[in-house]
Amino acid sequence: MPTSMIRWRYVSLLSFLKKNPLRSIQDFDTRTFLSVAARQPSSSLPARVALIVSATADGWLYALLVPILLLARPASARELLQLALTAFVFERCCYFVLKNTFRRNRPQQALAGFRAAIKPSDRFSLPSGHTSAAFLFVTLLCVFVSPLLSPLYLWAGAVGASRVILGVHFPSDIVMGAALGTSVGLSVV
Repeated sequence: MPTSMIRWRYVSLLSFLKKNPLRSIQDFDTRTFLSVAARQPSSSLPARVALIVSATADGWLYALLVPILLLARPASARELLQLALTAFVFERCCYFVLKNTFRRNRPQQALAGFRAAIKPSDRFSLPSGHTSAAFLFVTLLCVFVSPLLSPLYLWAGAVGASRVILGVHFPSDIVMGAALGTSVGLSVV
């Protein structure tokens, strides 16, 4: 992205925030979303890659946490698995409460004429559940197994980006999902 474009977005964000912070965040979020998602037809290579990356956070991958913990920490695996299960249950509860409290429409409902590349599993978009679970998973791996696994945060970030590219989340949904997953992961330690 050219420096002038970044500067314009920064100045735009500041001017929006001076008016009405919530409306300004929504406006900036919508503009950023449209600059990413609206440029990606569902048959494009980025959309196809995003679909694959998004699918890695559908839940099946998290079952790998069990053998990883058993191999990495056999003596404390049971305790760590209980903590991990507690973390995932707590994260899902927070996710559902936040989703149904904010009740933010997904881009397809919020933006006239926009069509998402996939059909989301629920109605509301804030926070992103895929992103929250991915960041929770990586946080647990980094805390329980090794901080050397922190490059996996790139995968978690890619999951979040894929949800925007597919048109089912605004960028701030991703930020909130990442914050939720990471904070829950760190809170169980």
